[in-house]
Amino acid sequence: MPIFDTQEFLHQFLYDPKNPLLFNNGFFVYFFAAFISLYYVCRNKIRARNMVVTLFSLYFFYKASGYFVWLVIISAITDYFLSNAIYREQDKRKKKALLLLSVAVNLGLLFYFKYTNFFLTLSNQFFATHINPLNILLPVGISFYTFENLSYTIDVYRGEFEPEKKFINYIVFLSFFPKLVMGPIVRARDFLPQLRKPYELQEGDFAKGFYLIMSGLVKKLVISDYLTLNLVNYVFDDPARHTGLECAVAVFAYAIVIYCDFSGYSDVAIGIARWLGITIPPNFNLPYQSKSITEFWRRWHISLSSWLKDYLYIFWLGGNRKGRVRTYVNLFITMLLGGLWHGANWTFIIWGGLHGIGLAVHKIWMERASGFIKRNETNALYNLAAGLLTFLFVCFCWIFFKSPDYATASIMISQIFTDFSLSVWPTFWGTYHNVIWLMLLGYALHMVPETLPGVIIARIQKAPMVAFVVAFIAFLVLYAQFKSSTPVMPIYLKF
Repeated sequence: MPIFDTQEFLHQFLYDPKNPLLFNNGFFVYFFAAFISLYYVCRNKIRARNMVVTLFSLYFFYKASGYFVWLVIISAITDYFLSNAIYREQDKRKKKALLLLSVAVNLGLLFYFKYTNFFLTLSNQFFATHINPLNILLPVGISFYTFENLSYTIDVYRGEFEPEKKFINYIVFLSFFPKLVMGPIVRARDFLPQLRKPYELQEGDFAKGFYLIMSGLVKKLVISDYLTLNLVNYVFDDPARHTGLECAVAVFAYAIVIYCDFSGYSDVAIGIARWLGITIPPNFNLPYQSKSITEFWRRWHISLSSWLKDYLYIFWLGGNRKGRVRTYVNLFITMLLGGLWHGANWTFIIWGGLHGIGLAVHKIWMERASGFIKRNETNALYNLAAGLLTFLFVCFCWIFFKSPDYATASIMISQIFTDFSLSVWPTFWGTYHNVIWLMLLGYALHMVPETLPGVIIARIQKAPMVAFVVAFIAFLVLYAQFKSSTPVMPIYLKF
């Protein structure tokens, strides 16, 4: 007769670096069941409700990253007090000094944990300093909550809203577990007022949350994970061993992988928040339907692109207020730093630089060919060509984003352009036909009309609860068919 192991049971509640707590973790089911039960009990008591969210969010982050949870707490305390000091200060120079202190603290922590070893390597390469890399672990989610802190203090500095007076509310904003680990990057002025309102679910909120959670899980756990393990990683790990056709298909597969991976996680976060009576704006809007690189960045990782535009491109660099050439330079710098935000690696910098060049070139095209564009904006052939060109450019840039180093990216590009032949298609199809079908399914789901989700939600919101249970069981059956013994960590977890 099995004996209950108390020590093993208690160990499940501690941080395990090999099995961090995420939405696709089995422990999350029990975590969320306990959380939603307590949240519902306290739903009409705002202070108690926010306390429940805080405790569960900090515990979630502890289970996801260990004692780095203290960084979130320290960041919250720092910016809570600095923002209130900025708001009270009347002297403009002191006000700006307090803002710069906030920026220095937030970016200082981000720089230390994320970029120290990168710049030590550069120092060794260019100045022969021979400094050994430090043993620094990257805290999960630091890039996301750093940007949330910065947007908060900058908005207070600009007088766009009054800072939060209750610390419990601010730490809820910063640590809210659905978006803490991988975003979306939420603005305080959009989030904080919702914490003061009575709990209320509008008609259709449950159905919309369910739809977002289920579709997000399918995108991440079925489509993205399967393509990652069965083609993308296999090719990118050693592209020299694969034909140009295999490399090209792997690039197109990665394009749908990163979309399904990150947008799937975002959808789950937004769906959970909706069940809690909190609205988080969408983070993706069918980006591969874009007809220009500018439109792509309005649809891709919307919370990051809007943050870079508002706080870096406009606030710090001056946007387009300093002349045409400076506008192009500002676009390039913004995307270059956006690439560096993703990781301390030359491949991310190249990826960001390419997008910066793309945005500048498109802006020049819009200025020089405005008449031609206006005459052809309803032309189906023109729109098809513009969409295809945008998609191919984005996919080319993904090569650098996915590759671990410049050499790997160069080999991928070389294989595609020098070793491409359709003669290997029969063999390739025989090996990867399941991957191809799932990849096509991912693109088909991506190319649906923007209005379709709203139509589906309107229909399912009147369905009985048993229909939602059946749909969830159907997802579990589907997931069982594609689940691998090797877990696939979300791509943006490392950012």
